[in-house]
Amino acid sequence: MSERMPAPGPAPAETVSPAPRRRIIVDTDTGIDDALALLYLAAQPEVELVGVTAVYGNCVIDDSLRNIAYVLALAGRGDTPVARGAAKPLNAEPHIAHYVHGHDGLGDVLSAEQRPMPTGLLPQSAAEYLVEQAREHPGEIELLTLGPLTNVALALEAEPDLLSLFASITIMGGSGPFPALGASDMFDANIQNDADAARLVFSAPANRRLMVGVNATAQVVTDEQDVVALHRSGTPTGEFAANILESYLDFYRLAWGRRVSPVHDGLAAALLVHPEFIAAAVTGPANVTHDGFTTRARIMQTAEGRAVPWAIEPVGDTIAVTAVSPDFLPAFISALIQGGARP
Repeated sequence: MSERMPAPGPAPAETVSPAPRRRIIVDTDTGIDDALALLYLAAQPEVELVGVTAVYGNCVIDDSLRNIAYVLALAGRGDTPVARGAAKPLNAEPHIAHYVHGHDGLGDVLSAEQRPMPTGLLPQSAAEYLVEQAREHPGEIELLTLGPLTNVALALEAEPDLLSLFASITIMGGSGPFPALGASDMFDANIQNDADAARLVFSAPANRRLMVGVNATAQVVTDEQDVVALHRSGTPTGEFAANILESYLDFYRLAWGRRVSPVHDGLAAALLVHPEFIAAAVTGPANVTHDGFTTRARIMQTAEGRAVPWAIEPVGDTIAVTAVSPDFLPAFISALIQGGARP
């Protein structure tokens, strides 16, 4: 006599593990692409914005602070701690990029009344805040730098092990390895604005140092179709992103003869949170070079991977992105439309 087997019950629901929480501090000179990077991060549910530190660069320091406050409030992250940072480079006068980002840093699309100073600024400076957070939470926080590296350099002077206390540092700046012969070679304002600070940051001991340089960011551009999609989104963050991108596209039209703009800071933010968007990278020591006209941070190897034929400063390794997945850009535009999410 055969025994009747019980009917199978419903299959157990598949358990999906939540994405690990990412605790991030952003150091920014809050121009147009910085604002887009902050919007992108705010749309990532796994990201906790521990704090945002302001620095000069795309605009003066007070405008950097005002822009941080506006973007965080728009993205639903208005309770994020904000600290005032350096108003000038370590050993020079500041060069402010009004001709790129408008007088206020955001393409002059907002009124002064829309951009008040953040309430409840932290009492400590940006450098002091970076040191405090790194010491209190070793290995827990990742640092993303989107402007000149002055704040980080000042923090390193107080705490030489700063970048070993942060879980990682991702730097929007640098130019990757040397280019192939005859290829155009961009430079970036973040390194150019404070070469002394950049040398300190690229030579400091670090757990993980990622360079998202202009060699990588120039491969990914937003164009007029992206701006149209943002305008049509009907969301506050999408409309704002479209409005500030309009002026950014106008500036870059003289570089390429068309209205496009590289996704500089937004790419750095995305590659920190989603390294799967990195299609290729090289690793090696990064030195800061000056050719008589421009200053660049370089991985000290040729495009073919050979060592350069001169003595270099022996420093720890930096990972430099050299290619980006095509999946990045649609995900980036979608995040700008989506707006803020809470961790």
